[in-house]
Amino acid sequence: MRVFDRAVQGFGCLLLAALLGCVLLGVVTRGWGDPLSWTDEAARMLMVWLAATGWIIASRGRAHVRVRFFQDLLPRRAWATAETIIQVLVVALGLVVAGFAVVLVRRNMDLEATSLPISIGWLYVPMIPAGLATAGQAAMDAVRRPRLAPNPAGAVVE
Repeated sequence: MRVFDRAVQGFGCLLLAALLGCVLLGVVTRGWGDPLSWTDEAARMLMVWLAATGWIIASRGRAHVRVRFFQDLLPRRAWATAETIIQVLVVALGLVVAGFAVVLVRRNMDLEATSLPISIGWLYVPMIPAGLATAGQAAMDAVRRPRLAPNPAGAVVE
């Protein structure tokens, strides 16, 4: 999984560099009074891909924000049960996102972008791996996390 994580992080770096280059190119050509017509749309697509890549990185690193105030008030066994339920719901959410993204890609593959010679369907493609990565990470956490329980201070210890 470290190879996967590093590959996703590297891809995210490339996307960020491409986004910055695209935006810079748009700003510079506007400043010259001859703006390129495709930079805004390309930046929009790159931003979606970058956001989905960041979502994958955050899911893998368990970095998404969670409010566990009420869960941490539960006894250890109830805490573990609640954690399992939460992770199963996150698996379902990830699968729904990925499934709906497949539908959106199929519906939009025959539509061409306004200023780019590519399909609008590519805008939705990154939601498929993002949803699957979220579902996969939550499935792993559903198996692993319930054995973890909060310590008396409320923090989860491994």
